[in-house]
Amino acid sequence: MKKRKAIIALLLVTFFNIILFIISMCTLIDCEGSSKEEAKAMIMNNPHNIRGVVSYKRAFNDLNDTQLNIAQAIGVPAIANRAEAEKQKKKLTLIESNDYYVVDELTHSVPYLIPGAAELINDIGKNFLDSLANKGLNPNKVIVTSVLRTEDDVKRLRRSNVNASMNSAHCHGTTFDISWKRFEKVEEKDGHPYESVSSEKLKLVLSEVLRDLKAANRCYVKYELKQGCFHITSRK
Repeated sequence: MKKRKAIIALLLVTFFNIILFIISMCTLIDCEGSSKEEAKAMIMNNPHNIRGVVSYKRAFNDLNDTQLNIAQAIGVPAIANRAEAEKQKKKLTLIESNDYYVVDELTHSVPYLIPGAAELINDIGKNFLDSLANKGLNPNKVIVTSVLRTEDDVKRLRRSNVNASMNSAHCHGTTFDISWKRFEKVEEKDGHPYESVSSEKLKLVLSEVLRDLKAANRCYVKYELKQGCFHITSRK
């Protein structure tokens, strides 16, 4: 009798161990399946037809004098300080981060442009996003790093950048800088994260957008190597 009970107890222990093993395996398979589903959830890039321009310096070589001439012709007069800039608000458009671009923290400028330049910066951001989608790249926004500079802003800027011109197109509300080093990644869509895009690929696409707008006589563009930006002046 005792021997029979021992056999039954052994069989029960073995049975429960088998059940526990099956449960563990099912849990492991489920976890692996979940990991694969999470990996699939990421929206991947599918890059194609990305060419850029042959040379940034040759494609975007509109010097300060060229940009300054049109800025003085269509922009506001040079503004002495930020108090004066506030008085010019009726002639200018406020530039704020939106669906198409991001305004960086501005240390030496104020976020205002003439209406034509405001429209241009909007079109650059929109065209850039459209181009990324057409080329199989996930969305990123351009970053605006400098806008309208008062004479006081230029003086302060020259303390850290001796190359900053006192007679700058930035002083007339026609001109802005867009970074080619940094972009604002759109993180996700409906809970699905986007795969990142390299800044070099984004720079190539941005150069195509600016090349086309320049060819359409919408703007002048200067490639700034040290500042890491495109210096852009609206022509309308």
